[in-house]
Amino acid sequence: MMNQQFTVNSNDEFIVVADEQERKYWAARLGVSTETLKSAIRASRSTALNSVKNYLINKKVI
Repeated sequence: MMNQQFTVNSNDEFIVVADEQERKYWAARLGVSTETLKSAIRASRSTALNSVKNYLINKKVI
């Protein structure tokens, strides 16, 4: 199995998926539904706001 290394910037914001209020907040802030937000998190395989936002931009959702 390949060893993967991840770099985390101390300024990164993360979406706490388990918290319903947080999901609603970020969905509203990004202008998408909570279901779209959850799908983007799964597809991008990340809860980092920048990764999720970039995924949504690339898919032309936002």
